Amino acid sequence: MARTIAKDHDQKRAQILKSAARVFADEGFDRASMAQLARECGISKANIYHYYNSKDAILYDILETYLRELRDTVCGLDLTNRTPAERLQCVVREILFAYQGVDDEHRVQTSGMSALPEDLQKPLRGYQRDMVMFLNTIIQEAAPDVFDDDPVKLRSATMSVFGMLNWYYMWNTGAGSQAREDYAKVVSDLTLGGLKSL
Repeated sequence: MARTIAKDHDQKRAQILKSAARVFADEGFDRASMAQLARECGISKANIYHYYNSKDAILYDILETYLRELRDTVCGLDLTNRTPAERLQCVVREILFAYQGVDDEHRVQTSGMSALPEDLQKPLRGYQRDMVMFLNTIIQEAAPDVFDDDPVKLRSATMSVFGMLNWYYMWNTGAGSQAREDYAKVVSDLTLGGLKSL
């Protein structure tokens, strides 16, 4: 007879992912053990195997959940009836707000994805690519004459915006909503002003 799934199965799985993200972020994926993950989750090692059969499976689920939700939040923004500058400001602001409270997951993304086999990295990189292409379009619309037939320059501008946003995550992890709102304006103003000079 098949084992029934507990009513709190999804909740426990989410707890495992949150705890494992903290361990992977602090210790590094390679150094963390399943026993350590189980301890951090407050469950037995045997019990963690009921949910995940390997560290790779846990790492993949952390990153798949994080990046899919981030991609859906960013690329799902309703930007109708906004000027190109307002679209950029909205996207930058929402990325900063989406980063709030997921510092461990973000750190694991930047340091741990390469530990996964290539076939598991592929869909994760697809989520990242979707966000880059979305922001690419927003930036191009904000300065259409700047990037005519110059995809390298457009990519450089797009990745520079992500660089500024990731800098903020690295050095201001505990920042509240108002601080994020203020920094979103700085990034938007720098980007829009810089586009004019290109």
